[in-house]
Amino acid sequence: MMVEKRGLGRGLSALLGEVEETPVTAGAAGGLRDIPIELIHRNEKQPRWVFPEEEIEELAASIREKGVLQPILVRPAPEMDGHFEIVAGERRWRASQKAGLHALPALVRELNDIQMLEIGVIENVQRTALSPIEEANAYQQLVEVHGRSAAEVADAVGKSRSHVANLIRLLALPEMVRHYLMSGQLTAGHARALLGTPDPQALAEIVIAKGLSVRDTEQLARKASAGETPAKAARPAPVKDTDTQALEVDLSEALGLTVEVIDRGGVGELRVKYASLEQLDEVCRRLTRA
Repeated sequence: MMVEKRGLGRGLSALLGEVEETPVTAGAAGGLRDIPIELIHRNEKQPRWVFPEEEIEELAASIREKGVLQPILVRPAPEMDGHFEIVAGERRWRASQKAGLHALPALVRELNDIQMLEIGVIENVQRTALSPIEEANAYQQLVEVHGRSAAEVADAVGKSRSHVANLIRLLALPEMVRHYLMSGQLTAGHARALLGTPDPQALAEIVIAKGLSVRDTEQLARKASAGETPAKAARPAPVKDTDTQALEVDLSEALGLTVEVIDRGGVGELRVKYASLEQLDEVCRRLTRA
């Protein structure tokens, strides 16, 4: 059966707009109810993969004080009678568990897999800061599952056609380069410059080791594509001791960002890598907090 190609954004606005305008009362008409939290399950195809612990803790604190101000959106779980699958609102679900809630206000809708994917992609792209790879994977799902064009996806999520097309192209990069992009060691601009080069991973490692700008990376990529052998990174970074590695992990989890500790005999650097101005603002806010 052919699926109608409607505007994706209209479907999200209709569903989520109704949630925002409806008071949170159990048993209300239109599928709004309080559902035991153990009967609610995450969507395994959710576009967003990373949920910083600090972010969830802050939301949990707000929920303890004010409750859940906006219901989540769920559908009946296809193969689990009496259970529900999250369509939109996984952050609220995670934070509500930390806050100790036993039930969660939810709007229940009968949605097929295609509708669920559309709403999940749009909700995450429009409301949360996805990494470039998470966003690219979300767009690629819409293209592959729905047969959408980049133009249709762009119109649905309020982005330019070139933005959507360029992000999808990043998925052609080697796995390690995509990892550097996910962890914030490379920006989308760096990654785009590496597309089509003979050895993107080797170039990415040079970019990271030397701290090259996007413009420098573009020059490096042009030289590599022209057959010039780029200079290797000065030398591999020394293996860090277990305590330093553990400290990096703890700080990264606390901030929800990639943190690197560079120690040279008791003198060194602490690097916090961000992927957007919003993340930079959040770090500054925490550092200047009284």
